[in-house]
Amino acid sequence: MEIVVLVKQVPDTESLIEIADDGVSIKTQDIKWVMNPYDEIAVEEALQIRDAQSGSVTVVSMGPAKAAETIRTALAMGADKGVHINDPAAEGSDPLATARILAAALKELPFDLIIAGHRAVDEDNYQVASAVAEFLGIPQISMVIKTEMADGRIRCHRTIDGGTVVVEAALPALFTTQRGLNEPRYASLPGIMKAKKKPMAVKTIAELGIDPATVGAANRKIRVAALNFPPQREAVRMVEGEAAADKAAELVKVLHEEAKII
Repeated sequence: MEIVVLVKQVPDTESLIEIADDGVSIKTQDIKWVMNPYDEIAVEEALQIRDAQSGSVTVVSMGPAKAAETIRTALAMGADKGVHINDPAAEGSDPLATARILAAALKELPFDLIIAGHRAVDEDNYQVASAVAEFLGIPQISMVIKTEMADGRIRCHRTIDGGTVVVEAALPALFTTQRGLNEPRYASLPGIMKAKKKPMAVKTIAELGIDPATVGAANRKIRVAALNFPPQREAVRMVEGEAAADKAAELVKVLHEEAKII
């Protein structure tokens, strides 16, 4: 079975995020970059399916030169090869353009199954994987917590509000991962050493047949108007009183006279 995993490099959730001087982006110079956590789950699931079904795992990522580190991380986990789409013309692409580029790269690869994280923790768009499936004309199942393979079909247990639902699709198909599907493995030292020798192709959007006038920051359908941190909350005020009745009376007084909400 040929499996492709879509991965993205994102800021570590423990990094201190600061708004850049332009007011619409974040400062990146002191940020630690890691593989998107949901994509780690996707890589792990691909490796488990490959080991059970045989075949290979290819990791595809779009981003600047440093994104190659995330691909190498997936290769160190056990993936077989990588494809890095690295082109300044693609930088700043919105989710739709990103999906168009990724789909173009996938059309050049053999695949029976595509796996991706259901969202990236940097922008939380929830859009790219679904759009990739649409561009490729294949079925898509989101937020999967369990998979079963049989007779050229995939059965997925996916989360919904208040429970789960079981969905089947014929291959080729794409599904996105949710927490609980598996526990991603750590890259071992031998795996890290082997990753240095595994093949990783580098592609430009021109090589993928993508018109630069349809992608990139200048051609976004959605633009960021401003980034702002949440307003600073006032410190908690403790209501004093000897007995519960005294505290209740004081609370009512504060809500009426100071907060003016009753």
